[in-house]
Amino acid sequence: MKLTLKIWRQDHPRTKGRLVTYQLDDVSPDMSLLETIDLLNQDLILAGAEPIAFDHDCREGICGSCAMYINGRPHGADQASTTCQLYMRSYQDGDTLTIEPWRANAFPVIRDLMVDRSAFDRIIQAGGYISVNTGSEVDANTIAIPKERAEAAFADAMCIGCGACVAACKNSSAMLFVAAKISHLAQLPQGQPERQQRVVKMVAQMDAEGFGSCSNTGTCAAVCPKEISVQAIAQLNREYLQAKSYR
Repeated sequence: MKLTLKIWRQDHPRTKGRLVTYQLDDVSPDMSLLETIDLLNQDLILAGAEPIAFDHDCREGICGSCAMYINGRPHGADQASTTCQLYMRSYQDGDTLTIEPWRANAFPVIRDLMVDRSAFDRIIQAGGYISVNTGSEVDANTIAIPKERAEAAFADAMCIGCGACVAACKNSSAMLFVAAKISHLAQLPQGQPERQQRVVKMVAQMDAEGFGSCSNTGTCAAVCPKEISVQAIAQLNREYLQAKSYR
């Protein structure tokens, strides 16, 4: 199949970017989008041109690094999937795909389709963990957790930190990401000792990184590849208000 790719090219964070048009004539419908870019990069290298820079790792929808804006939607048109899980059979012969990096001040462009998402790492470092003394493995049944709570915690823990929620939000809010990291620990016994200080520190770091406020439109949940619910944001708000009232 033939495809037209309009891809964002930017040499440096401080240089002006632009969309560059490429034509591909031998794309297999069974190729993923990342494999399609690989094919394009092979042609560019053979022609002596600079290949397109983009992030990738597992290519199995696990790592969250393959962050791209495709035809105006984070990760493309497929629901509950990442960019690496987007296959060309989702498009028709002759289609045009516009591929851009995430658009957020807190995610500055490094080069082409690569953005710096280390702001997420700093939010996690601020409190998204449990401080425990490691030792021998504890039996799984030592601490009884109700099934409903365990399932809810696991659902929030599915967040892979890809940043699609930030890219989709008109305010570039990171609330869904932070909420998922806070709420899943808040629902488990292991997360109780640091529960109050965790939410205060992580929200403070989120604000310091320059993310916008929650727009309450639900676009974050609509594009989340792991379908994290906006209920996590409600949980985050409750956790924050309770923590601040006890201080």
